[in-house]
This record gives sequence, structure tokens and C-alpha cells, in this order.
Amino acid sequence: MSPSLSRATVPSQPKMPLRHDWSMGEVTAFLDEPLNNLLFAAQTTHRRHFEPNRIQVSTLLSIKTGACPEDCGYCSQSAKHETGLEPERLLPLSEVLDAARAAREEGATRFCMGAAWRNPTDKNLEQVIAMISGVKALGMETCVTLGMLEQDQARRLREAGLDYYNHNLDTSPEFYGQVISTRTYQDRLRTLDYVREVGLKTCSGGILGMGESRRDRASMLCQLANLPAHPESVPINLLVQVEGTPLFGTEALDPFELVRTIAVARILMPASYVRLSAGRANMSDELQALCFAAGANSVFYGDRLLTTDNADALRDQQLFARLGLQPEEAELEGRDQPGGCHRSIDRPLRQRPTTSDQAARA
Repeated sequence: MSPSLSRATVPSQPKMPLRHDWSMGEVTAFLDEPLNNLLFAAQTTHRRHFEPNRIQVSTLLSIKTGACPEDCGYCSQSAKHETGLEPERLLPLSEVLDAARAAREEGATRFCMGAAWRNPTDKNLEQVIAMISGVKALGMETCVTLGMLEQDQARRLREAGLDYYNHNLDTSPEFYGQVISTRTYQDRLRTLDYVREVGLKTCSGGILGMGESRRDRASMLCQLANLPAHPESVPINLLVQVEGTPLFGTEALDPFELVRTIAVARILMPASYVRLSAGRANMSDELQALCFAAGANSVFYGDRLLTTDNADALRDQQLFARLGLQPEEAELEGRDQPGGCHRSIDRPLRQRPTTSDQAARA
């Protein structure tokens, strides 16, 4: 790399102040910008806060699958939808820790655990706390998504050493009622309040492609960016359509709308990790590269996301190599600094054996 190009990858301008007073007019104007202008602004913002060719890698495990009493229109795990999914009990601790070790060996730095509950009972919470402690002992960051929380439950999770709590807003307040009826938008905001108040990092984003308008996407981004503190992690999901759910058959989203939404999330929340999340299994390499150029700097790694397919791990390794992206490594002592939970390393994701490798060993 030439010296001039090398210097260009290092932020040369001060970090931007974080705003929490974005207007709908401002956010809508960003989304309406010519794409080249928007990408340039997002990439410039990204470089002020992050190393441009580093990516944070997480792995997500469903620790309790199915039989959820909620009616989220996108979700295969709702007991109200006939999706053919067999409900499962909470996984034993040993199985969760085995999965975490495997994820660590594959290069993941954060281990996320999801349970299909409306809200956890105290007994449920104690079992999850044991999982958090075990994963932390492996040297990984921890994230859980367990549904709604009471403030005391959030405090207990923080005391157990949890790093992140995931609770997505899903969409705009205006469109929300067309997707979910069993909990309110305010319920979601209240859980985020409890999580933030006890000192946990928040992971909160939304799902695109549910039939919402561009204005709805602007409104969702406004909600996230105007929280008292920006979510440290902002997952942007593309709807994975599951037969048997009410949203199955929804018209597919224009891929450029995904890129635009990621770019505006980067501009509004410049110090947050923006995760290109669900839906990557059906995205082309070129679309994913555009999303990274727009400021996405985190992905889920592994073949499954809860109950749906994720991008193939070998394909991810090859894509990162082609784009010159390097994974980050967790640095847990930096957990209280915005965007400071990771340090960069020059280490590739561990290569999985190819089919021909496995055949040669047989």
C-alpha cells in the first residue's frame, strides 16, 4: 500500500459530537440524497470513529426456541404462527458453553444468546446468568435477548457481567401496530430505559422489508438516534420470510434501500457499531460490500441465526479476504468506553475445512 493511501485510512479529523435531536426532516433528507453523496458522507463519518477495514464478529445461539406468546409478524418462533417449528426447552449450560468455545475458535469475539420469551422468569434468569458467567470465563463478550425486562432483572444481568442487552425497536412507531399487537412500542422503550439505567450496553435496531415506507425507516432511525444514549450496537436486519408467518410473501425491499438505511444509521450514530444482520444468506457479495462501504462494521458469523439460515462461514471468510477486512478482538476492560470494546488484530477468521479437505481426511 502506498504511504498516501495508508494515511488515508487513518482518521485525520476529530470525532463528530453525538447528537440526540435529529428531526424527521433531516433524516428523510439524508435518505433522499443521491446514493454517491450518501455513501461518501457515511464513509467519511465512519473513518472518524473506526478503523475502516476492521469488522466485529459475533455469533448468535438460540438457547430457548419456539412457543413464544408474542405475535410478531416476522417471527417463526411465535406460538400463534403455523411455521412447523418444534419448540425446545432452554439448552443445558454445557451445550451453550460448547457452542461458545466453537464460536471463539472460529474467530467470534462476542457470543449472543437468544430466548423466545415474552419476559424471563426469575428462575429463567438464574439459568441465563450461569451461561453469561461461563461465556465470560472463556474471554468473550456476552449479549442476550430475553424479551422485556424489569429494572431489577436488568440490574442482576449487569451484576453477572453481561456486556450487551439486545432489544430491537423493529420499525417505526407509526408502522409498529401492523407488525405486532402483543406488546407496545412503549414497552420496548421502557426495557431499553431499564437496560441503559443500570449501565448495560444496548443493542437495538430494526428490520427492513416488512412493507414499511422510507418514511417509516426514517422514523425508526430517528427513534434510535434520539435515545438518551445511542445504542452501542445497531443491528439492521433484512426480513427473512418464513412460510406460515403473516409477513411471508411481502414484496422484497429494493437492496439500495438497505444500503441507504445503513449509511444514515452510520451518520446519525457515528460511534455505534452498525451490524449487517439477518438476511445476509440471500445477499450478493456485491450488496454486502456496498453495506460495508456505507458504514456497517459488524456481522453475525456462523451458519444459523436463531432459526433461520445465515451466510455460509466459508463464504464469509472468502468475502472478507477479497475486501481486505480483518476481524477485531474483544478487549473486555474497555467495555465502558463508547466504541471501545475491541482492538484491532491482524488475524483471519479460522478457516473451516472445505468439502475436499474433509474428503481427503476420510
